[in-house]
Amino acid sequence: MFIGSLAAILALAGVARLLRLGDARIASAEQAMARAEEALAGFVAARALISGDGGAALVAGNGTVAVLKRHGAHVAIRRLVPPLRLAPAIEGVAVETGEAMFGRVTLHGVIEPDVRALESMLTLV
Repeated sequence: MFIGSLAAILALAGVARLLRLGDARIASAEQAMARAEEALAGFVAARALISGDGGAALVAGNGTVAVLKRHGAHVAIRRLVPPLRLAPAIEGVAVETGEAMFGRVTLHGVIEPDVRALESMLTLV
């Protein structure tokens, strides 16, 4: 009985992995831009920065910045208005969202000048 249950669990886990269920990784800038446009009304993405671990992203577009963060099996998205509040992080740079439930978003492998460059393109006319 135990062996049969274990085999069924492993089989279901294998099927879920093949179907990529629960995979909330942000794999590319294009994917981050598409997710931001789908989630935020009127948002038109222009450029994105992706965390090295695929857990977060920043997307610049029409005067605002979309911040994406892996949240379990989903990606949570919020809109921020520049200037962004940044904090140093050992792994990269952290963006303060100002929302307690959403929290701080850390972009691994991204440095502050990259975020400031993304942000500055929003103010050019």
